[in-house]
Amino acid sequence: QVQLVESGGGLVQPGGSLRLSCVVSGSRFSPRRMGWYRQAPGKQRELVASITSGGSTDYADSVKGRFTISRDNGKNTVYLQMNSLKPEDTAVYYCNSVIGISNNVYWGQGTQVTVSS
Repeated sequence: QVQLVESGGGLVQPGGSLRLSCVVSGSRFSPRRMGWYRQAPGKQRELVASITSGGSTDYADSVKGRFTISRDNGKNTVYLQMNSLKPEDTAVYYCNSVIGISNNVYWGQGTQVTVSS
């Protein structure tokens, strides 16, 4: 059974930094694509950043230049380094992974990020 376990969320002041991690376990295949989404109260879930197995990345315009996504293929782990955090970055952040030739999609349980003074 594929599982995604996130860690690293918390409370941080504006301008601060956090690093999220997500480990994928239970799969025979290395994830084709891994990413981070977020959902703020009353809003739809949105893509924050994604990275393919080859290292190609994609970012939401709102986080470009502040967030960096990376992955360790050997550990099936994806990271999101978040710098210069703003109150509008407050949301539940979800790890996402696309695995296998059927492009099965899996989600983590979410981790809360709160940016507030």
